[in-house]
Amino acid sequence: MTASDPFIDRLARARAAAKRLATATTAQKHAALEAIAAGIEGAIPRIVAANAEDLERGRANGIGDGLLDRLRLDEARLRGLAAAVREVVALPDPIGQVVRGSTLPNGITINQVRVPFGVVGAIYEARPNVTVDIVALALKSGNGAVLRGGSAAERSNEVLVALIQEAISRAGLDGDAVQTIDEFGREGAGRLMRARGYVDVLIPRGSAGLISTVVQESTVPVIETGSGIVHVYVDASAEAEMAVGIVTNAKTHRPSVCNAAETLLVHREAAPRLLPALAAALRGSGVELYADAAARELLPDAGAVAADEETWATEHLALEMGVRIVDSLDEAIAHIERYSTRHTEAIVTQDYANAERFLAEVDSAVVMVNASTRFTDGGEFGFGAEVGISTQKLHARGPMGLPELTSTKWLVRGSGQIR
Repeated sequence: MTASDPFIDRLARARAAAKRLATATTAQKHAALEAIAAGIEGAIPRIVAANAEDLERGRANGIGDGLLDRLRLDEARLRGLAAAVREVVALPDPIGQVVRGSTLPNGITINQVRVPFGVVGAIYEARPNVTVDIVALALKSGNGAVLRGGSAAERSNEVLVALIQEAISRAGLDGDAVQTIDEFGREGAGRLMRARGYVDVLIPRGSAGLISTVVQESTVPVIETGSGIVHVYVDASAEAEMAVGIVTNAKTHRPSVCNAAETLLVHREAAPRLLPALAAALRGSGVELYADAAARELLPDAGAVAADEETWATEHLALEMGVRIVDSLDEAIAHIERYSTRHTEAIVTQDYANAERFLAEVDSAVVMVNASTRFTDGGEFGFGAEVGISTQKLHARGPMGLPELTSTKWLVRGSGQIR
C-alpha cells in the first residue's frame, strides 16, 4: 500500500471542504466569520507573543524596516483585523447573484450567476494580516483557502490559522476549508504552483521577484498582483497646501506598503513655487530625496542625492523618493508609462481638462485626481478587506474584494424544448 502524501492530503481536504462550503448559507458563513473575529480578539496576547518571535527572528536575519513593519501585529492592528472581518459580514453575499439573464423566444430562461472558484491559493511574504483578509473574503465567497505565508511570519500564521480553523468548526462548518502549507517550505510553494486540479486560482502578494516567479512558473491560473512604483504628478495649476498634504501623506503615511508613492513629478512652471515646500515637508518627515539635476538646482540646501535610471525603476518601500521636473503633462504621462508597475498614479491639479486627460490616458489599475495614493485599498474602497491589488487586466483589476473571488456559471431552465 502506497504511503499517502501529506501535502496532497492537505490540499485534498481543503478541496473537499470547499465543495461543502460552496452550498453553505449566508447565515452559516456569517457565523463563522463572527467566530473568527471573536477568536482574534480573544487571543490577542497569544498572537502578539507569536508575532514577537517572528519579529525577533526577522531582525536577526536583517530583513529591513519595511518588511518588519508589514510583519508586525500589535493589539491595534489585530483589533483592526477583527473589525475588517466584521465589515465583510456586512457586505452582500455574492454567491448566487445574477449577473445577467434573459428568456429566449422559445421560453428557455438563462441566468449567469456568481459561484465560488473552489479553492483559492495564496503565496505571500511577511504579511500575517493577509492570512486573515484572504480567509475572510474566501469564506464569505464560498471558497476554500490554501495559504503559504512564508518563513518570516511562520509563528504568527501558525497561531492565526489554528484559531481560524477552530472558529470555522465551532460555527458548524468544516475547518479543513482553510489550510496552511508553511511547514513544507519553499518546496511546498513550488508544489502549490503546480497543484492544478486541487487549487483553482493562485494569488501572489509580495515582492516583484515573488510575483514574477509565481506568474512564470505556475500551472495554476494566477491573478497577478503587483509591486507599486507609484507616482504623484503635481501639475502647473496645483495649490500648494493641497500638493504638500497629498504628497507627504502618499509617501510617509506608511512607506512600506505598495500604495505608497515612490516618485514625485513636478511641472516645470510649478517647481519654483512648490518644490521647496514639498521638499521641506518630505525632509521634515525623514524622507531622503533622489532628484534630477533641474530639481537639485531648486533645492540647494535639501541634501538631495542625484537620481539615476535606477531611481525611477525602484519600489523603495522606505522613506526614500525620486523627484523629477517635467515640462508638460505629456512628459509626466510618458514617464509613468515607462516606469509604472500599473498600480496607482495621482495628479494634483486645478485644471479640469488636465485631470480628465490624466484619468483617461494613464493605464494603471487606479488613477486618482487630488487624493492620496494611500486610498488604493480594499478597506478604504468599502470592500471590508482585500485579497490583493491586481495590476493585470483579466478578470480583476485594482483592489480585489468578494466579487473578484467568484467565477460564474450559466443556469438554463427549460420545459422540454429541443433544437
